[in-house]
Amino acid sequence: MSDKSFELNDVVEMKKPHPCGENKWKVIRMGMDIRIKCLGCGHSVMIPRKEFTKKMKRVLEKSNSTEV
Repeated sequence: MSDKSFELNDVVEMKKPHPCGENKWKVIRMGMDIRIKCLGCGHSVMIPRKEFTKKMKRVLEKSNSTEV
C-alpha cells in the first residue's frame, strides 16, 4: 500500500470520483473529522477521519507549507 499520511492543504485522490467527475480533493480542515473540497465544483464534505483514510487512494500534491 502507498503511504497514507496527509496534511492540511494537501491535494488527495479518492477511490471514487465526485458526481461532478473530478477526483482531486483539497484537505481544508483536520481534526476528528476531515473536511475536503472538490477541486472540480468547489463542494466541500466533512467525513470522519477513519472513513477518510479508508476512502483516500493517495496524496497527489503535498502542501508546500514549511512553517512551524
